[in-house]
Amino acid sequence: MSVSAGFVIPHAATPSIPVAGEGKAFPVRRIWCVGRNYLDHIRELGNDERQPPFFFAKHADMITPDGAMIPYPSLTKDFQHEVELVVALKSGGHAIAAGHALDHVYGYGVGIDLTRRDLQTAARKKEQPWEIGKSFDLSAPCSALRPASEIGHPTHGRIWLSVNGVERQTGDLSQMIWNVGEIISKLSQQVSVRAGDIIMTGTPAGVAALEPGDKVDCGIDGIATLKIEVSKPAEQ
Repeated sequence: MSVSAGFVIPHAATPSIPVAGEGKAFPVRRIWCVGRNYLDHIRELGNDERQPPFFFAKHADMITPDGAMIPYPSLTKDFQHEVELVVALKSGGHAIAAGHALDHVYGYGVGIDLTRRDLQTAARKKEQPWEIGKSFDLSAPCSALRPASEIGHPTHGRIWLSVNGVERQTGDLSQMIWNVGEIISKLSQQVSVRAGDIIMTGTPAGVAALEPGDKVDCGIDGIATLKIEVSKPAEQ
């Protein structure tokens, strides 16, 4: 943090994600997440598959880089992984037509929506917001981004996650209920999206608990890979 003219307290640095092969980074404005966008994941959690996907948010400073050591978070006894395609926006607007939505995409990466599942489930049963289960420190690991100008707009490709060398999650981007253009369009009806927003687009089946010492590898073929390691809880 640094003290800047016009601010009464130190001003936090802008969270960012590196861009593969470049010395520059993508500044993160907001993190949006799509819930229930793979049918097999809806079924494994016992949710109503007739319900459409919906959106929730994480704070931008929860972005965590490739290779990070992540302490087992507080309050939970069921800390889980969810591997996801990450979409980074270079522009935006309100009520964007699905047919033009991809024009606003800068690039793509792979991320993990880390989740305190027990707290999320308890909040859902009480009809309370999900923030306690979804939005916590270091809960949004993300790979370097690949520009769409280089890789296009992937509509298929294996998405996978393994823990300690054992595969837990596997699927294909073609299995998403809503595609990227539809996700951007639908989100922009709820709130204006802008340059710097990233969207985590949902996870396939196979979510499971993590423990201290676990080494997590994940990726999306043709886009990126990502590694993290879970360490013991941070000292309070």
